Amino acid sequence: MVITRQGIVATENPLASQAGVSILARGGNAIDAAVAANAAIGVIEPMCNGIGGDLFVIVYEAKTGKLYGLNASGWAPAALTPEFLRSKGHSKMPGKGIYAVTVPGAVDGWDKLLKRFGRKQMREVLAPAIRYAEEGFPVSELIAEYWADGERKLRQDTNASATYLPQGRPPGVGEVFRNPDLAWSLKQIAAHGRKAFYEGAIAKRLLAYEKQMGGVMTAEDLATFSSEWVEPISTTYHGWTVYEIPPNGQGIGALMMLNLMENFPLARFGPGSADALHVMIEAKKLAYADMLRYVCDQKFHAVPVAGMLSKDYARERAKLIDMAKAKDVAEPGRPPGMGTDTTYLCTVDEEGNMVSYIQSNYANFGSGLVADGTGFVLQNRGELFSLDANSPNVLAGHKRPLHTIIPAFASKGQVRIAFGIMGGWNQSQAHAQFVSDIVDHRMNIQAAMEAPRFTKHSFAGRDVELESRVAVPVQAELTARGHQIKVAGYFDDTCGGGQAVLRDFAAGVNYGASDPRKDGAAVPQLMGGK
Repeated sequence: MVITRQGIVATENPLASQAGVSILARGGNAIDAAVAANAAIGVIEPMCNGIGGDLFVIVYEAKTGKLYGLNASGWAPAALTPEFLRSKGHSKMPGKGIYAVTVPGAVDGWDKLLKRFGRKQMREVLAPAIRYAEEGFPVSELIAEYWADGERKLRQDTNASATYLPQGRPPGVGEVFRNPDLAWSLKQIAAHGRKAFYEGAIAKRLLAYEKQMGGVMTAEDLATFSSEWVEPISTTYHGWTVYEIPPNGQGIGALMMLNLMENFPLARFGPGSADALHVMIEAKKLAYADMLRYVCDQKFHAVPVAGMLSKDYARERAKLIDMAKAKDVAEPGRPPGMGTDTTYLCTVDEEGNMVSYIQSNYANFGSGLVADGTGFVLQNRGELFSLDANSPNVLAGHKRPLHTIIPAFASKGQVRIAFGIMGGWNQSQAHAQFVSDIVDHRMNIQAAMEAPRFTKHSFAGRDVELESRVAVPVQAELTARGHQIKVAGYFDDTCGGGQAVLRDFAAGVNYGASDPRKDGAAVPQLMGGK
């Protein structure tokens, strides 16, 4: 772990971590540093995140001891309806192209975070990102791999190719990449705030491109959008309290998993044991079945949050876990009260303010579309809507889709942990595993981040991926119980990559952790550096 009395910024790229730390050194707090790091990683890792995407944040304010949640996920254009898409020949939500694009929420999220909690102006926190975009940065190993994976999508759009394949190919490891168009966009935001993006010069370019591509997003869709402050939801797990953002995000799935897991003696089973893994895999199936069935934008359809988090409900659902046999299909239950590519970062400052922060374009390079002169891809988050009229997640104008990206937070006594683990539908199951490693197996945050993980990206079936570090006899025992195992790499990013920071308020000491499944680092602030 990184251990210091000063601040820490943990991201999946050291350059972005340093951008955040530089803001701490100039008197900024954890919130300022988080926005600076996110802006920088949007330049450095453009396939995974950027100002064309959404974000969710949990803020811990040290002086009050309160948690605040921010849902900055964008909504669908008002005219983007199931009927419209069917008239265009779509039988399901498209995963790329203009009809997958929802209003990006990130910039409005930056604005709300800085105005409520920040000490610095937008122009100050965006300065490092603007410099990276103008002067360039050397591409790291993992990002070069991600870039190559997105080449085919980029070639399908002229602007995307011109922006991200400047030499007619993806940049390789160590090559310096510059993005002057993105520098322009960031300068507009630095000078004019959120208005530049939703009503000003950037909005004009976005809307002209929408019209050119046959999209239906309007000036009103952009101008009237607002991210929302929300109350984090929580559950307890063996004396710890674990927090997530409420639906429309999948975070409730992590809390439901923990409620199910609490009915089994995971501490006695031991880390990496067949029994412990079996319980968590089966709990994942049950929790995700409910999450997929019920989670949506709560403004459009009631989500039985209290019932889904009920300990009594978890005890009944836990009875469906057969310790001898893997379940093939997990059906959603009836909770009481019924009527992929991402960046995670976290920060802590020397006062104990903490930020758990996640941001994404959804798929690699999102929709694959770049509006003229803007330098960033538009997200394809709309793919997570349904066209099924019976689904609570059915597409509707100004509705937010079911969301995969989730920041998390945990507390016990004088200890607070901000953490998150990336990777589409991997996230809730990875959160639950991380918490179990901290609570049941008493690992520190770095050990818990490094511990072998499983992931199951599908919802039905007995398939599951295990990192190769899971002991071979354990793999054999799980196979005997009916699990269909695919062995992943040693530290495999299909199992997610994450970051964590911990604050021990009793000692006034901060700790940081960074996942080896990514290129990142937890970087401490220089002592006395203000």
